[in-house]
Amino acid sequence: MKSTRRKALKSMLGTAALGLTIGEACATPNTALKGNIKHSVSRWCFDAIPLEKLCQEVVKMGIQSIELQGPKEWPILKKYGLTCAMPQGAGLGIERGFNDPSLHDELIKSYEAIFPLLKEAGLDKIICFSGNRRGISDEQGIQNCALGLKKLMPSAEKYGITMVMELLNSKVNHKDYQCDSTEWGVKLCQAVGSENFKLLYDIYHMQIMEGDVIATIRKHHKYIAHYHTAGVPGRNEIDETQELYYPAIVRAIIETGYKGFLGQEFVPKGTDPLVSLKQAIDICDV
Repeated sequence: MKSTRRKALKSMLGTAALGLTIGEACATPNTALKGNIKHSVSRWCFDAIPLEKLCQEVVKMGIQSIELQGPKEWPILKKYGLTCAMPQGAGLGIERGFNDPSLHDELIKSYEAIFPLLKEAGLDKIICFSGNRRGISDEQGIQNCALGLKKLMPSAEKYGITMVMELLNSKVNHKDYQCDSTEWGVKLCQAVGSENFKLLYDIYHMQIMEGDVIATIRKHHKYIAHYHTAGVPGRNEIDETQELYYPAIVRAIIETGYKGFLGQEFVPKGTDPLVSLKQAIDICDV
C-alpha cells in the first residue's frame, strides 16, 4: 500500500474510480453483527480495490459506511445502501488549516460551498484540520482556529452540519500539526462554543501522543463526534501484533452512549486486505 492520508487529502474532491461496472447486484448485508457500534472504513486505506467492488464487499461484512469520500463518490455509496460517515471535500488539506488567519476567507468559502451539498446528500458531518503550527503557540492556535470556525457556525447550524477536527499525532506521521492532543482540541471546542463543532478522536494518533485512551474517551466523550482505529505501532492491522486492545476500547466508547460510527483507518499489510478488514470488524463488534 503506497497511499497515505496526506496524498489522499490533496485531492479531496477526487474522482470516481475508472472502469466501474454499474448495476451489479448489492450483496446481502451481514446481519450477524451485534449492532452496538456502527462500522465504517476509510477509503484511502483500501484504494487498490475499485470503489464499487469495495462497496459490494463491505456490505457483506455489515459495514454501513465508506468514509473520507467527496461529493463525486457519495452517489456510488448510496447506490449500495452505504453512507459516508465522515465526508471530505472542503478545506486546504492537513497542513493548511484554521490556525492561520490568512487562510480563513478561503477556508470559509470552501466549507460554505459544501454545506448544502452535504445536506442534499443526507450527510451531517465534514472533516477539518487545524493546520501545522509554523511557530504558532498553542494558545494563539486555539484563538485563531476559533476565530475562523465561529464564522462558519451559523451556516453549519442552518444546514445541520457538524464540523469535525481530527486529532493527529505530530510525532510520527504529521510533523508540526497543531491539533495533536485531546486537551488542545477540547479547549478549542469550548472556545468555539457550538454543538456543531467537535473532534475526531483517532485512537492510533492519540495512543502515540498521549496514551490513556479509555480514560480520555470517558472524560471527553461529549466533545467527540467520530472515532478512527489503527494498530500501534505501524498503523497496520488491529490484531494481536499491536499494543492496543480494541475490544475494551470499543466497549468504553459504547458505554459513553455513543451512537455514531467507528472508522477503520489501518493500512493492511496482509496478503488479502479484505480479510484484514473483516477481522477488524469482528474484533470491534463487541
